[in-house]
Amino acid sequence: MKVLIISTYDIQGGAAIAANRLLHAMRHAGCDASMAARTKLGNDTAVFAAGSKKANMLRFYWERGVIYLYNRFSRENLFDVSIAGTGVPITELPAFKEADVIHLHWINQGMLSIKEIGKIFSSGKKVVWTMHDMWPFTGICHHAGACNAYTKGCGHCPYLKAPSQNDLSGTVFRRKQSAYRDGNITFVACSRWLRELAERSPLTQGHKVISIPNPIDTGIYMPKDKNAIRERMHLPKDKKIVLFAAMKASDKRKGIDYLLEAARLIAQKRNDLLFLIAGANGDEIARQFPLPNHSTGFIASADMPGLYNAADLFVTPSLQDNLPNTIMEAMACGTPCVGFRTGGIPEMIDHRKNGYVAEYKNAQDMADGLIRTLFEADYETLSANARGKALEEYARAKVAQQYKEIYENGTS
Repeated sequence: MKVLIISTYDIQGGAAIAANRLLHAMRHAGCDASMAARTKLGNDTAVFAAGSKKANMLRFYWERGVIYLYNRFSRENLFDVSIAGTGVPITELPAFKEADVIHLHWINQGMLSIKEIGKIFSSGKKVVWTMHDMWPFTGICHHAGACNAYTKGCGHCPYLKAPSQNDLSGTVFRRKQSAYRDGNITFVACSRWLRELAERSPLTQGHKVISIPNPIDTGIYMPKDKNAIRERMHLPKDKKIVLFAAMKASDKRKGIDYLLEAARLIAQKRNDLLFLIAGANGDEIARQFPLPNHSTGFIASADMPGLYNAADLFVTPSLQDNLPNTIMEAMACGTPCVGFRTGGIPEMIDHRKNGYVAEYKNAQDMADGLIRTLFEADYETLSANARGKALEEYARAKVAQQYKEIYENGTS
């Protein structure tokens, strides 16, 4: 069985990393799987670049330009929406024609146009679409927030400067309806939370909507000698270490303001913690921390297992997230996690069993969760439970088997 995975990137960003992990999970499970990426950044021979670099760059800037002009020359929300007006002619490629299953992932920013998506759906091939955000079932937004217009067909979009019933969101929604009509699609949400949202959209009606988590290689992300790693990384052995990691640490959607407030509350009681900040712009955040901290800057994926093992706890104050790879990675390393009750996070963190789920945007509760997990709970049990959940639900063999059943039988 030949499977073609389609993704904008191969290794950049959470959705691409998840797609790449699934690519190798499926190959390990015996599928003849390959990936077409608009932008190939790695050296994986199972991945090929679709379209020329110059043409793909023009597609990217054309689409952003259309949104910029439509939104009255405002850069606000420029990357919060996508219109899929242009893309790679993927259906013309030999890899598409030879494939039995087409597996879409995050395909925005010039990877696929809605017109091309329609061609994929009407090709007669089995199509699976793993949703990493809400865009597949909304008009133009990746995260709808408090807006539920997507349940009625969009329009009056809060991301637009001039919202109306027939604004860009409503127009694109109707184009999607036309493209989806001829398809036999299995929409896969990475979390139950996202599946429940997707089921409310007219765009998924008549199609199958299920949830399967992203996979992780639990032989790479696994518990290791904490003291040895700290010694190698020149980190103190006599402090509790809290890790915060994000591609862009200063991104407001990652909730850094709430983590800083939680740290201020903790600082009133104790200072025997060290915060590790991993990601771009980490120095900017480090200067604001009221407790001892260290910014690592960008950390390559290959070095992340060591960082998770060096930490006693992983914290994610994210304000909107589907099924964060970072929580999965930390848990696989036996590191308990703390995060807000939002998106798919409560499905991953079992409250007080393998970490702590704080009430949404409640810095005091986050501070309480950090202190409880580090100093008051049975840490060894939390750690064992975190590892156990990763093995039970996210191990790549288990996830691959669920996808194989969809590929072969259309069920999961």
